[in-house]
Amino acid sequence: MALQTRWVLCFPPISKRLQVISTSDHVKEKLKLVQDFLHVDAQDQLTSLEEKMKSSEISMEVYISKVKTLLGKELHIENGSHADGTEQNGKTNGFTNGSHKDEDSEEVTMDVQEEDEEAVKSPTAPKGKGGRRSKGNSDPKKSPASTRVTRNSGKQPTILSMFSKVQKRKSEDLNGEATNGQPEVKKEEDTVEETREEKRLKVDSVESAAPEESKSETIKPVSAAKTPPPKCPDCRQYLDDSDLKFFQGDPDNALDEPEMLTDERLSLFDSNEDGFESYEDLPQHKITNFSVYDKRGHLCPFDSGLIEKNVELYFSCVVKPIYDDNPCLDGGVPAKKLGPINAWWITGFDGGEKALIGFTTAFADYILMQSSEEYAPIFALMQEKIYMSKIVVEFLQKNRDATYEDLLNKIETTVPPAGLNFNCFTEDTLLRHAQFVVEQVESYDEAGDSDESPIIVTPCMRDLIKLAGVTLGKRRAARRQAIRHPTKIEKDSKGPTKATTTTLVYQIFDTFFSDQIEQNDKESMGAKRQRCGVCEVCQSPDCGKCAACKDMIKFGGSGKSKQACKQRRCPNLAVKEAEDDETVEEIDVPVEKTKKVSQAKRKKQTLCSLTWIGEPIQTEGKRQYYRKVSLNDEVLEVGDCVSVSSEDPSIPLYLARITSLWEDNHGKMFHAHWFLRGIHTVLGECSDPLELVLVDECEDMQLNYVQAKVNVTYKAPSNNWFMEGGMDNEIKVIDDDGKSFFYQFWYDTEFARFEMPPKTASSEDCKYCSSCVRTNERKEQEMPRASEPLPDQDNDSKALYNMACFKGLQFKVGDGVYLPPDSFNFGVKPASPVKRSHRKEDVDEELYPEYYRKSSDYIKGSNLDAPEPFRIGRIKEIFCHRRSNGKPDASEVKLRLYKFYRPENTHKGVKASYHTDINQLYWSDEEVTVDMSEVLGRCQVEYAEDLNESVQDYSSGGPDRFYFLEAYNAKSKGFEDPPNHARSVVNKGKGKGKGKGKGKASAAQEPQDSQTEPQTLKVPKYRTLDVFSGCGGLSEGFHQAGISETLWAIEMWEPAAQAFRLNNPGTTVFTEDCNVLLKLVMSGEKTNSLGQKLPQKGDVEMLCGGPPCQGFSGMNRFNSRTYSAFKNSLVVSYLSYCDYYRPKFFLLENVRNFVSFKSSMVLKLTLRCLVRMGYQCTFGVLQAGQYGVAQTRRRAIILAAAPGEELPRYPEPLHVFAPRACSLSVVVDEKKYVSNVTRGNGGIYRTITVRDTMSDLPEIRNGAAALEISYNGEPQSWFQRQIRGTQYQPILRDHICKDMSALVEGRMRHIPLAPGSDWRDLPNLEVRLRDGTMTKKLRYTHPDKKNGRSSTDALRGVCTCAGGKPCDPADRQFNTLIPWCLPHTGNRHNHWAGLYGRLEWDGFFSTTVTNPEPMGKQGRVLHPEQHRVVSVRECARSQGFPDTYRFFGNILDKHRQVGNAVPPPLSRAIGMEIKKCVIERMKEEKATGDYSSEVPQK
Repeated sequence: MALQTRWVLCFPPISKRLQVISTSDHVKEKLKLVQDFLHVDAQDQLTSLEEKMKSSEISMEVYISKVKTLLGKELHIENGSHADGTEQNGKTNGFTNGSHKDEDSEEVTMDVQEEDEEAVKSPTAPKGKGGRRSKGNSDPKKSPASTRVTRNSGKQPTILSMFSKVQKRKSEDLNGEATNGQPEVKKEEDTVEETREEKRLKVDSVESAAPEESKSETIKPVSAAKTPPPKCPDCRQYLDDSDLKFFQGDPDNALDEPEMLTDERLSLFDSNEDGFESYEDLPQHKITNFSVYDKRGHLCPFDSGLIEKNVELYFSCVVKPIYDDNPCLDGGVPAKKLGPINAWWITGFDGGEKALIGFTTAFADYILMQSSEEYAPIFALMQEKIYMSKIVVEFLQKNRDATYEDLLNKIETTVPPAGLNFNCFTEDTLLRHAQFVVEQVESYDEAGDSDESPIIVTPCMRDLIKLAGVTLGKRRAARRQAIRHPTKIEKDSKGPTKATTTTLVYQIFDTFFSDQIEQNDKESMGAKRQRCGVCEVCQSPDCGKCAACKDMIKFGGSGKSKQACKQRRCPNLAVKEAEDDETVEEIDVPVEKTKKVSQAKRKKQTLCSLTWIGEPIQTEGKRQYYRKVSLNDEVLEVGDCVSVSSEDPSIPLYLARITSLWEDNHGKMFHAHWFLRGIHTVLGECSDPLELVLVDECEDMQLNYVQAKVNVTYKAPSNNWFMEGGMDNEIKVIDDDGKSFFYQFWYDTEFARFEMPPKTASSEDCKYCSSCVRTNERKEQEMPRASEPLPDQDNDSKALYNMACFKGLQFKVGDGVYLPPDSFNFGVKPASPVKRSHRKEDVDEELYPEYYRKSSDYIKGSNLDAPEPFRIGRIKEIFCHRRSNGKPDASEVKLRLYKFYRPENTHKGVKASYHTDINQLYWSDEEVTVDMSEVLGRCQVEYAEDLNESVQDYSSGGPDRFYFLEAYNAKSKGFEDPPNHARSVVNKGKGKGKGKGKGKASAAQEPQDSQTEPQTLKVPKYRTLDVFSGCGGLSEGFHQAGISETLWAIEMWEPAAQAFRLNNPGTTVFTEDCNVLLKLVMSGEKTNSLGQKLPQKGDVEMLCGGPPCQGFSGMNRFNSRTYSAFKNSLVVSYLSYCDYYRPKFFLLENVRNFVSFKSSMVLKLTLRCLVRMGYQCTFGVLQAGQYGVAQTRRRAIILAAAPGEELPRYPEPLHVFAPRACSLSVVVDEKKYVSNVTRGNGGIYRTITVRDTMSDLPEIRNGAAALEISYNGEPQSWFQRQIRGTQYQPILRDHICKDMSALVEGRMRHIPLAPGSDWRDLPNLEVRLRDGTMTKKLRYTHPDKKNGRSSTDALRGVCTCAGGKPCDPADRQFNTLIPWCLPHTGNRHNHWAGLYGRLEWDGFFSTTVTNPEPMGKQGRVLHPEQHRVVSVRECARSQGFPDTYRFFGNILDKHRQVGNAVPPPLSRAIGMEIKKCVIERMKEEKATGDYSSEVPQK
């Protein structure tokens, strides 16, 4: 059986060293021989051991084993063998267990060979790599012969002299290299050694990736706490570890390797040595009942890097012929001490679940079947990690967008195949095997095509690499040879289904990309692909064998392809690129409002002849206005469009419309209303080169700047626009003749809004400029203006008014107003939360060794920085101060207000706000005067007793509605009935109406409109199609807003589709690929294969959805591969749905980074498609926490409205929220865009906290699984009253939480309850877990360069890398309360702040994830007080789902449905904005005036 697909890990041999015997007699004999040579410390220890044994303190067995350990250590330091001739048994390299063999004769067939070796191995490097030469010689490729440190006889330093070197070496840099300056020594070698050498696999020796932190073997009496416990110098296991097991010895009939191989039961060849000559012909056998151990008899793993470091590992087993698949012992040959093992390998999965693992020794290949009972726990780990890597690669191949939590979910729900010695996988398993798993992924990627996206850059692998501190590129550096993927995973050739697209969408993407990629390829020709330069892959030479190398000039190729050697694709760089693309600048400061600066155009005058045509049509002062002018014999008239050239020749011509022509002192002039080219909008290079947009920018200019006349046409949407979806086949709108352009939209440069050109009254005025008009209107609105002066005033100092206008709103006496929090203070000093430091000073560092990492006081998810909500006042007077001449100073309008207290502003403080309604206030007679310009908006505040509807109905009528029941007196700190004047204002002229009247329904942008109008205007519910609907969060919010009814939903994942059906029984839910459905509809089908009716053209009025962005979210630039992933992505399919159905409103929801992917290319192309279809559109980023959930969740929202509709604005924030979670601006092509939100970070309500969200839910335990329980209590907070709903529901559903493994549960139990607690607060203890096992203490074994030592002088590093060296796999520790991987990689990842973190009652959730994992991306998932992760219902509440909302499937399915959803409060707020637009349009239609769109006059 030829096993070609070998995964070989092999290294040259090292000297065969002395081995200690397992029988007590021999130990004593050995003692006599070496006693005098031992180091003084060792002699003392031996004496004390002997005394203890004599006084029966320790048993004979213990004595022998301790003496063995000691001798092993001491004698191990000596290179070469001892004088005892019986030990030089070439066959077994030391002693066979318990028996000395002297008959060497059968092997001694060659001459004894002498050989020079440059250096004796340093005594301090117990297992260096095949005797590295002294530092001066760094040739990485040594011939196998030269890398041997061979046995010696004769000239050798004494043992004592070697010890003195050890001592000196201790203070030097302990890096496992040979000590310089040791004498060169002649050595003589057993012949067999030579034979074996020939048989070793011939692979270049490369210095393995982890030079050890060597431990000096001399034992210095140092206080126990400071010295790391002793390790076995060979297998690197702790000698005091309860898990360290000894090999129990071989049966008497066991044979040595050569003898066994010639046994007739295996009958493969006879004892003729020729059989051993050719490496190719190594025999292959199977082995069962095997154990692997080092020279000292310690059972040890063979996959932890020991073989690669040339540590000699042997194995005993029963050998069976290669054709025998039965792992029982019958018919096998018992064999002992085979080896040493030169290499181990994996050859793929034989027909399924189990991988074949094999060893190679000098004599044969062995395929492993079943381990011995004692070796089973160690071998199980090996099988576990191989199987684990198979799961991971297969999973990631099909789910490239998976997160770390998704992978955990996959691993925890996979049942291991029968016959493997373990019953489940946990996160600990994954982290334990992370290095191996990642190496498998690397090798899988290596075998893939070069243009294929490596799976190592998937979000999930990046998180695993960071968390577990994996070293990339290690495996490739270890062997410069390409290998096929060990786990033989079938490539998933399906890929994404080809996107179904309309011709228009396809063409936009296709034409743009073919140009773009060509250009990128050109650019990248010159640009050398960077590397990190530090990993081993970067530092290795080109292989010369792969396609890329063969093309290089130095290897005789053409040099055209400019590709890096396949072996040298830097893994760190790939991962870093993907990381950079994910992390978008998180600015900690609230965004300053950008000042609108219209770029001054630097223009160039032209030489031209100018003459007026006709007489002036109007004269104003010195200006004479004309209708026409002749420019170089071309007639220009008002309304024509012209080009103006720029001073900078690289800038394309400026284009403008002439709105007036005149002559004055400055000469012949015109007023230019500028157009903006598409390239200068957010679309950038994606725009149609001939498309312009209208902007509100204009200026007066001399006519001699005009270059020529151009044609600009308005492309109006066709009359049958809604039914033309999918039929537009031509991407071009007009032909390019060099002077023709078109426009469809007016563009807002600050907010990137494409809107229908404003309606303007057609004007005969020869100097009318719509841009000037609009600019002046805006300026006018920014100035407060008082009107309706009150009659009979006798006030000398101020003039009183009844009304004022500001920002397009009317304010009357008695109205409620919003003001910034700093505009006035209250009579009660706020009991503000003290910013107390949570750091404890006197921490026992022995018990809490990681607490020192908590240096910052900033706690993720804390509301300490959240601003206060707006102040609210009621207008008592509107006035202006009188000037000295008695005239009012109208430039400064002032307001005299009554202050309202919010519950938290009273002496009761924040606790008072927790139980009261969020819109409840207290009247106060305190007054304050403010500038009208400070006012942020208007609201309605009513005395609850005067309402003739319930407070609940009143409040649900819209935002901006507040009520009060009592007045608050700050002096007496008492609550009393409100005075009469507080009530009478409300009742004036109103007669218990519903808040109508009061002259409020006038200005267009009134918040009141949406409250008072719906009673007269019935807003229709739009027929909605929800694509990628998930369990229905987006639709739920729209339903709450009353704007839509979702008739159709598409969701491929069955559990989420079922959940959608549960909550929307009237909806047709399609559980299939959206591409398949669109294809059916476009080909004229009426139903799908299940007989469900498909929506037809004209049916869908609103389209909403959040297409997943697989495949193109990593990597920053498009290349041909990421492009094809994007071209076939669901974003493109979704846009095609929009093009085909042409809904009135369209919403695309996605992760915040959607707007930044690929240098915002994904965003630009999306908008480009919408613009070409004729949609008004815009984009923005919203923070869900500002709309009423206790969670930070930033989402990109693209909105579009059909021609004739009004493009919605983004909703103003309702709740204040932590400022560092509210950086919502987006930078595209170095320009910063903000959504249209004017109130910035402010809000009208206080923030919602974790306490508001879930304090009323009953206590449950880790793993609680009861699907229905009772609430056990009333709702406590406003949020809880809302979320439970008005229908009384005694049953609480889905308050269930994941059952975490015993170890994770043990950790959760030890996380303190204080705010900000996380893994760094864990004690370093041995504790008994619920499954009866004990954890281990984490051992700190290395100096930490960055963090130094603790106050008790203890070490802080858990791996060699803490001291700046490469990681050593032998340093990994498992089953500890403090997870080893966190201190291992904490220094480079912000100390992993938040992992195993508790939520804070007064804080908020991190973004609710699809699978709460204490070590996941959002590790803050522990309940504030209970020892468990958050429940499904708690997560659902953090997303704002009503308690009545149903989820479907198992617990992980439910978590995923919740985590993937759009929070309904967010979509409700957007829905309300859409509703405002519809009402606005309906009102306009009611009052239809005669308007024409702004189009050229001819």
